[in-house]
This record gives sequence, C-alpha cells and structure tokens, in this order.
Amino acid sequence: MKLNDIVDNFGALKPRMRVGRGIGSGKGKTCGRGVKGQKARTGVAIKGFEGGQMPLHRRLPKRGFWNPFSTYYNEVNLGRIQSALDAGKLDPTTVVTIESLIAAGICSKPRDGVKILGVGQLGAKLTFEVAAASKSAVAAIEGVGGSIRLLTVAAQAEAPANEA
Repeated sequence: MKLNDIVDNFGALKPRMRVGRGIGSGKGKTCGRGVKGQKARTGVAIKGFEGGQMPLHRRLPKRGFWNPFSTYYNEVNLGRIQSALDAGKLDPTTVVTIESLIAAGICSKPRDGVKILGVGQLGAKLTFEVAAASKSAVAAIEGVGGSIRLLTVAAQAEAPANEA
C-alpha cells in the first residue's frame, strides 16, 4: 500500500454544494439562505438566540461548584491489593507506589495519587508510598507488619519555609 492509494470509503465524503449558479440548480439567487436579514449575511452565528425570548441556557437554574484546588485520588481497597498479590501482578518485595499499581492494572491513571482504603484483608507485609490512607487501612497495614509513608505530608514537611 502506498500513500497515493489511500482513499476514503464510498459515501464518506459528500461533494461540495455549488451555490449561486442559476435558478435551475435549486441553489441559485439566495443560495438557500432565504431572503434578507441578518442570517442571510456571511459571518453570522446566533447560537442560543431565540428571537428575543430568554434563551434556554439562561432560563434554567445554575447549580454546583467546581473547586479548582480539589484533589482526586485513585481509591484502592486493601482487598484489591491482596487479590493483585495473589494473581502475581504485584511484587511483595518492592515498594507499592502509584507506578506499580498502574503497572499491575489496579489504577488506570495517576490523577493526584493513591488513597488506600481499609476494606478487605491484607495478608502480606508490604511497604506503601502513597498520597493518603484511611485510619483503618494504616492499622491493617501495620497490623501485618508492613509500613506506610504518606507522600503529601512528607512533601509539606520537606518544603522550606519562606525566608524573609
């Protein structure tokens, strides 16, 4: 196959409508735009205009708020980590980080980090480096002899203070 052999599927492209070619073509004179007025001119886009009536997007109530400073964690339960260990997707000798969880298929994208939740049982001694963890998850991890290091708290503690 060569670049000059590539063509679209039949019917994928419609031919351009030639307007202004006489009244016999069906698209002559006003070219399908009707007669006179603002919308018959070129460069006009009246999106949402309803003839002076209050437009729908202004009639409907506005609700909600999006906080640009909020954090979105990947929430992972201990039972899900244990099932990945049992399946051999996670190595119990390495540190469990967001990268290792993505490689194991537990998380799909990094987002703002991982939060470990305490639902399920953990049977292996693991070391975690995650953004956040619930109290029950920390208790369960330390209960089997593992350790957990919270990255957000560590990053705040390591940040130098403003020097005046």
